[in-house]
Amino acid sequence: MKIEWHDKSPIYRQLAEKLRELILQGIYDDNDAIPSVRQIAAEHHINPLTVSKAFQMLVDEQLVIKKRGLGMYVGPHARHQLIASERKRFLEQEWPRFNQRALDLGFDLSILIKELL
Repeated sequence: MKIEWHDKSPIYRQLAEKLRELILQGIYDDNDAIPSVRQIAAEHHINPLTVSKAFQMLVDEQLVIKKRGLGMYVGPHARHQLIASERKRFLEQEWPRFNQRALDLGFDLSILIKELL
């Protein structure tokens, strides 16, 4: 797992977002084990408490589950849940900006569809 840190948000949030991306992309599938806190902390030279905080965010979102004595696992239906929430976020936040930019540049739907094909 390659992560490039930036100063725009706390590391635990960036790590949680990266794990969400990996689940969304199917790299970690439902019920797959994810690397341990120690593994991630060592690999990325970050504090284990930072990793634990990222994991807790994912647990709170019901994307990851803790299996006592076994570690952390992707929750059942996590990818489906992420797809649904990301589609909603896209339509509510990203699409309006994209649509306005396209209109500002004189695009209409037929031109955009033609360009995509």
